[in-house]
Amino acid sequence: MADNTQLTAQARDRAGKGVARALRREGRVPAVVYGDKKSPDLISLSHNEVTKLWNKGSFMSSLLDLEVDGKTQRVIPRDVQLDPVKDFVTHVDFLRLGKGAKIAVEVPVNFVNDEESPGIKRGGILNVVRYDVELNCPAESIPESIEVDLTGTDIGDSIHISAIKLPDGVTPAITDRDFTVATIAAPAALVSEEQEAEEGEGEEGEATAAEGEGEGGENSEG
Repeated sequence: MADNTQLTAQARDRAGKGVARALRREGRVPAVVYGDKKSPDLISLSHNEVTKLWNKGSFMSSLLDLEVDGKTQRVIPRDVQLDPVKDFVTHVDFLRLGKGAKIAVEVPVNFVNDEESPGIKRGGILNVVRYDVELNCPAESIPESIEVDLTGTDIGDSIHISAIKLPDGVTPAITDRDFTVATIAAPAALVSEEQEAEEGEGEEGEATAAEGEGEGGENSEG
């Protein structure tokens, strides 16, 4: 399960574009905390700290222990705004998590045991349909990733979410279908060989039919 990260923030009493610009000039990132049936909190964060967390690549699924004026609350990032030119974080929305909360998060998919896949051994290609899967998770136990075991998979196989073991209490956010996470596709060389074989069979059949028509024509003339 993902570890909680400590993050220190400062309260701010005003909102607005002017305030936000002033904070950014001071090396701060404006942010807001909402949820758990409480009033929103306006805060600001260290630009350097936020940038380090953002660059790790799992910021949006990270549980954070956010300390504001000596009080700590459990939060998770829900929205991040980036500068359109320089691509750095300019604003963050955090969701406050109450006890027993369950949330939807994007969790990375890791594929293991490819050496145990007969299809891949024969040159098959792992075609990843979803690199991340949205899951409903208890806030206290968000998995860092989920594993897809490729043992026994062959060319033409599809791996659906139902075939993946999820941690206790974790369920797919999509419930109306058993969606595909990955497939084992045939290599291009094998596809070409099959197409050539099919074309060869088709040409042979056409030639046989033509010969039959020719023989029938000679008999009718006689």
